[in-house]
Amino acid sequence: MSRELPVTDPAPTPGSAMPMSPRERFLRSCLGGAVDRFFRYEHGAWPSTWEAWQAQGLPPEADFARYFDLDPMVRLPVRSGYTDSPLWPPIESRVLEESATWVILRDTDGIVKKLLKAHPDTSMPQFLRFPVENRADWTAMLPHLDPANVPDLLGDLDGLREQLEPPGGAAQRDYPVTLTACGAFGHPRNLLGYERLAFTLYDDPGLMRDIVANWLALYKRILDEVGSRIAVDCFLIWEDMCFKNGPLISPKHFREFLLRPYGELVDHARRCGVQSVWVDTDGNMVGLIPLFLEAGVDTLMPFEVQAGMDIVSIRQRFGDAFTIVGGIDKRVLAMDRESIRREVERVVPFFRESGRYIPCLDHTVPTDVPLSSFRYYLECLRSYEPR
Repeated sequence: MSRELPVTDPAPTPGSAMPMSPRERFLRSCLGGAVDRFFRYEHGAWPSTWEAWQAQGLPPEADFARYFDLDPMVRLPVRSGYTDSPLWPPIESRVLEESATWVILRDTDGIVKKLLKAHPDTSMPQFLRFPVENRADWTAMLPHLDPANVPDLLGDLDGLREQLEPPGGAAQRDYPVTLTACGAFGHPRNLLGYERLAFTLYDDPGLMRDIVANWLALYKRILDEVGSRIAVDCFLIWEDMCFKNGPLISPKHFREFLLRPYGELVDHARRCGVQSVWVDTDGNMVGLIPLFLEAGVDTLMPFEVQAGMDIVSIRQRFGDAFTIVGGIDKRVLAMDRESIRREVERVVPFFRESGRYIPCLDHTVPTDVPLSSFRYYLECLRSYEPR
């Protein structure tokens, strides 16, 4: 049986000349058009941040979106992948070794990694082994990536539709629905690890093409199954394919291996009724923006400031060809209130005029941000809303 979904009733905007439902506000923000106010969205907070906030007065039962009065947005609770790959059946997770402070485990992607036991969300795992080291390993993984498995992977979509659809049908739904995916770079990296993936582009390009072709077939089937039952507003693709100084894959290799499959998947998503296609990649993505646009992606996030992502200059360079989500420096929220106010002022007034922007932090909220500072940051954002 499907779990209940976190849906809240939208509140009208005081003094708005054209109050919108959250769904309409979201789609106009992503695709272009006038909005009554910015869509209220944040990526969330680390589990350790949430724990610290509870010690500072946050109710233990609080829901992030409801508590901070964000716009309602449902992420479909299906196993379509995000930072994980859409394996079915999943690989059995197993602890291989542990001490008082760390654990080595094999996760459901088949990755062997070492994690700290205390607050593992605040540090990166040590990746020890990835499931695909050669062609034989890839062949062994294929039964977990068979498009024929997609109905079992996704579960009871009809029951999920009954939860999501109002009596008048999807057209009457007033909140956006998102389907997630693990990307054409993120998924091969889960299989190969970054170092082996980089060598595979040169040493066995056919293997990379086989992996991406399977990825495309798998996600086409996922979109077919979901789209035939549920009206999907946002297809959110996780990549994390950039680091501080630029992409982890060259634009040349992106064009050679990923551009055509990306474009084909975006086209298929739109044929399945998807309204907006997002890509989520940390780091400095500037060198890949033209390629994502060529593939048909309309929204990018989160534009990490510490990686040189100045969204004002990016908008001035690329115009309003795509929607920007994020770009507000999360690190500033650990500073004083004046620093927080200045950071919001650096960005938000410009995008009141520019449009196609959803203001939020450039990642999830880290542990050193007090609850009072996060509240003040939201106050600064909302000071730009109509009164």
